[in-house]
Amino acid sequence: MPTASNEELFYSDRNLALELVRVTEAAALASAHWTGRGKKNDADGAAVEAMRKAFDTVAIDGTVVIGEGEMDEAPMLYIGEKVGAGGPAMDIAVDPLEGTNLCAKDMPNAITVVALAERGNFLHAPDVYMDKIIVGSGLPEGVVDIDAAIDANIRNLAKARKCDIGDITLCALDRERHAELIAKTREAGARVRLISDGDVAAGIAACLESSSVDIYAGSGGAPEGVLAAAAIRCMGGQMQARLMFEDDAQRERAQKMNPGKQPDRKLGLTDLAAGDVLFSATGVTSGFLLEGIKRLPPQRAVTHSLVMRSKSGTLRFIEGYHNFNRKTWSPN
Repeated sequence: MPTASNEELFYSDRNLALELVRVTEAAALASAHWTGRGKKNDADGAAVEAMRKAFDTVAIDGTVVIGEGEMDEAPMLYIGEKVGAGGPAMDIAVDPLEGTNLCAKDMPNAITVVALAERGNFLHAPDVYMDKIIVGSGLPEGVVDIDAAIDANIRNLAKARKCDIGDITLCALDRERHAELIAKTREAGARVRLISDGDVAAGIAACLESSSVDIYAGSGGAPEGVLAAAAIRCMGGQMQARLMFEDDAQRERAQKMNPGKQPDRKLGLTDLAAGDVLFSATGVTSGFLLEGIKRLPPQRAVTHSLVMRSKSGTLRFIEGYHNFNRKTWSPN
């Protein structure tokens, strides 16, 4: 088959970055109808269907390799699903609504997320837990290590940043399994910011100078780990991870998805997301990463999105004004 020239790919990628924003905007606007209504699956289902329809106009031959919803039987864009209007072969990582509970309860940090890479550049991660550690850019390589004690990692991070340990804030999911992580962090003298859900946004926040998060650590979903890695590739941060298995069946599934690779090996950033990566997220509820959907009468809304590309390292925050009377679809 003929291949596109470098110039064609350059302009295609630049256009795709903006197309991805339209995909995450559509999902965010659709799910925002359910904000605060206590129906997380309805919110997720609305985001999924809106994202599917939006992908129909994107000029790619896309395959979903990171989907969502298998763990809690929610609606999903399933692994192996084909999307796009035709074009270059791309792997897609999606979470149509990251933080379904956050949306249902109108709590901070619900977002819609899409990442794109050339075929074969995302880790094929089953819906299991993943241990993660993330820090931002401008730090010595290997300043933190997932196999090191958290207090040692915090001391090394403070030294690299030339600040007191008390100035370091670690973010983690508020889970019983993180009790020791939280205790050791506080014993070291650092601060802890706990979140109920939404570790993609938290991982990205660790790479933003404007956020109050310096390091993200602990276990969360593996698909969310790949999505976070795509964003961190674009931002120049550091991330290490390791898949966690509850039984042999989970381990065997991971082995089948990544033949020839040790399932529980330490994963570096490019093991999770390699090549040229595009990433887009749109806020559903306001948080430390993005503002949520703001409704304006009559039949209008404002969205806030973040779009990034690893090749250029450019981060763009995009504010969109939407008139539902002129759209071909309705978020309601």
